[in-house]
Amino acid sequence: MPTVLIIDDNAAIAVALDVLFSLHDIDTLSAASPEEGLALLARQGAGIDLVIQDMNFTADTTSGAEGVALFREIRRRHPDLPVILLTAWTHLDAAVNLVKAGAADYLAKPWDDQRLLATVTNLIELGQANRALAQRMHSDIRQRRDLERHDLRGMIWQDPATERVIHLACQVAKSDVPVLITGPNGSGKERIAEIIQANSSVREGPFVVLNCGALPSELIEAELFGADAGAYTGASKAREGKFEAADGGTLFLDEIGNLPLAGQMKLLRVLETGRFERLGSNRERQVRVRVISATNADLQAMIRAGTFREDLFYRLNVIELALPPLAGRPADILPLAHHFLDGRKTLDAGAQATLQAHTWPGNVRELKNVMARACLLAAGDVIKASDLGLPVAAAPVAADAEPDRDAITQALRRAHGVVAQAAAELGLSRQALYRRMERLGIAR
Repeated sequence: MPTVLIIDDNAAIAVALDVLFSLHDIDTLSAASPEEGLALLARQGAGIDLVIQDMNFTADTTSGAEGVALFREIRRRHPDLPVILLTAWTHLDAAVNLVKAGAADYLAKPWDDQRLLATVTNLIELGQANRALAQRMHSDIRQRRDLERHDLRGMIWQDPATERVIHLACQVAKSDVPVLITGPNGSGKERIAEIIQANSSVREGPFVVLNCGALPSELIEAELFGADAGAYTGASKAREGKFEAADGGTLFLDEIGNLPLAGQMKLLRVLETGRFERLGSNRERQVRVRVISATNADLQAMIRAGTFREDLFYRLNVIELALPPLAGRPADILPLAHHFLDGRKTLDAGAQATLQAHTWPGNVRELKNVMARACLLAAGDVIKASDLGLPVAAAPVAADAEPDRDAITQALRRAHGVVAQAAAELGLSRQALYRRMERLGIAR
C-alpha cells in the first residue's frame, strides 16, 4: 500500500487527510514538526511515496520560511521524493517559488479533496513507474556487464527480448543439459547455439551442425550415426556420422522435427547412454557430445499427431530458449542492417523508417538479403527507401495531431493505467490527457 507522510503541526489536518486517503487505500504517517518529519523520513524513507507539508509550524508565524527550509532539506536528503505544499494566501509566492525549485504541487487551504486526491494518486503512480523503470535499467546494466564476460560470437543486438535469450544461453552453457532452441526460420537459432558452445565446458571441442530438414529422411540416420560399407545402396565404404565427428564437443541438430521416428528412437538412446551403432554395424560406439537442437515446428502438435516422440521431446527440452521473430525484437533491426552494410553505405531516414515498418516474415536472413540487394541497387553512398524493394513506411502522424479515443486507450493499456506514462507516450502533459479523457468519456 502506498504511504504519504503528512508534516503539519495541526493535528486536525493530519486526521482529515488520513480519513480521505484511507478511503482510497493510501496509508499515512504524520509528524507535527519538521524535525519529527525528517526523522521519520530517515527511518522509513524507502517506504514513503510522497510528502505533504505545511509552510508554517511556529505559532504566530506566517512568513513560510520554515516550510521553505523543510522543503530544501527534504530535497537535499531525498531528491526524488515528491513534495506537495499546503499553503495559505499569505505565503503563496513562497510556494510558487518552491514549485519552480522542484516541488510537485501546492494546494491552498482549505483544499479541494478531489484535486488533492487526483494529484497524490497520479504522483504515486508516476513514482512507482519510475522506480520500476530504474530497477529494470539497473538490471539491464548488470546483465549487459555480465554478458561482456562471455564469448558472444559477434552477435549483434539491441532489443531487450534478444538480450534475455542471450543471457539465458550463457547461463545454461555452463551445464551439459540438452537445450532446445525454438523460433521461426532465419531468426538466428544457430548463432544462439554457437554462443552456448563457446561458453560451455566443451568449447575447445568441435561444433558440428546437421540440418535435419535438408536431407531425405532415409539419409538422416546415416548422417547422424554413420554407416558401414554396404549398409545401404551406394555406401561403398564406411563413414563416420555427426555424433562421432562431434565427440568431445557440441552437435547442433537444426529442424529436429524432420527427424524420422526410427531416427528419433536411436537419438533418444544416445542421449540417455552416449552409445550408438553405425548403420549396418553391430559394434557399439561410445561418445561424449553436448546436444543442442532447434526447430520452427510445433513439437507438441507433432506429439499429438504421433509424428514426434514425447519421451524424446522431454529429453531434448530440458531447457528451452524461445528466440522471437525479428518483428518481435524491433530494436535489433537497424543495428543488424548497419552490421550487414559493414560501412559500405548508409541509410537515409526514409530507408530506416521502411526497415522498421516491415514485418520481416523471413527474419534476420531476409534482412541480410535485403541489405545485400540494396547495396547493389543504390546509385550513391546513401540507400533510400526505394532501393530496399520493400513496402514504403506510412508517413508518421503529425506531432501536433490530437490523439483519438483508440490511441488514448491503447496508450493507457500499455502504461497499465499510469496516466503520466501514457501522457508522455502521447506527447501530452498529464493535465492535457486528463482533459481529453474527460471529453471522450474515458475512465481512468
